[in-house]
Amino acid sequence: MRRIALLVSAAVLGVLPVAGCASDSPQAVVCDSLTAVQNSAQHVRETNVAENGLNQLRTNLIQLRTDVQKLIADAKNQFAPQADAIRASLDQVSSTVNVAKTAPSTTAFDAVRQALAALDNSVKALGDAMSGTC
Repeated sequence: MRRIALLVSAAVLGVLPVAGCASDSPQAVVCDSLTAVQNSAQHVRETNVAENGLNQLRTNLIQLRTDVQKLIADAKNQFAPQADAIRASLDQVSSTVNVAKTAPSTTAFDAVRQALAALDNSVKALGDAMSGTC
């Protein structure tokens, strides 16, 4: 369990290290969604599984997924290729986590780690694309 928490924490450490956005810009909704993802990622990183158990980590991961999905929806018009890449990566993370929960193994955890890295890369690509916007 500790290993899963470490994998998740490592994966979200670099998620969207972009500054906040001006609320009066035309892209304010996308920027607000970006900020929500950053905050959710911070909560996942700070989850103390030993103290709070896996339920708190699951709750924080659900919130992160919800915020990422909103970001995808909000960014879809302006950043469709990056949003589609995030959605595909997020689906892959879900799939590999389900496999790891069902049949824990080194191979399964490696697949989760790779899926999280791909998600991290796709989120960073959106952050890079948004850098002039937010």
